[in-house]
Amino acid sequence: MTYAKGDRIALVHTDDPHTDLRPGDTGTVTRYDPNLAQLSIAWDSGSTLSMLLDDGDEVRPA
Repeated sequence: MTYAKGDRIALVHTDDPHTDLRPGDTGTVTRYDPNLAQLSIAWDSGSTLSMLLDDGDEVRPA
């Protein structure tokens, strides 16, 4: 899947034990690096946790 700056997404899954994000939390894509499969997101909660899509993080369109 391709992501563009400004796309709205929702968290499906992350293994990050240090985040307060939960499935269903939403945010806005700020950057997508397809070479690293890294998705930078400004979460509505204020978090800036990036998603590593090749390492098990999963999002869906919101």
